[in-house]
Amino acid sequence: MGAVRILVKLTNAIDEALVSRGLLAPDLLRECDTPALVDTDALSLVIPAGMVGRLGSRIRGQRMVQYADGREESVGAIEPVIIDCQGRQTVGEALVTGDEVLIGQVVLEQLDFLVNCKNQQLIPNLANPNYPIAMIK
Repeated sequence: MGAVRILVKLTNAIDEALVSRGLLAPDLLRECDTPALVDTDALSLVIPAGMVGRLGSRIRGQRMVQYADGREESVGAIEPVIIDCQGRQTVGEALVTGDEVLIGQVVLEQLDFLVNCKNQQLIPNLANPNYPIAMIK
């Protein structure tokens, strides 16, 4: 099974809120288009430390994480980020570690995407092909 790599746009959610209220000029909105690895073993959005500055975010707190090799470590968690992938958006915190952007299970669920490992791509949930549906049962 190969790795699933996608392009995502990450946007500083605080900047976006200020722009929408007319309190920040749109050209000051901090965002970046970046390749990302879809990691179904990860839960959260993970970004490398260098991206924190590009997004103009600050670390709000610490979260304990466990790596695939069993190590545990406290890492930074930044202010909310808008994640835009294939025209679908969600908002969430990002954990700061590693050297690439990882898209975990929570983001996939929020965007209502499934992983097609055979074709190495994300596909919309076949039950909801036009837009994401949040299950709240």
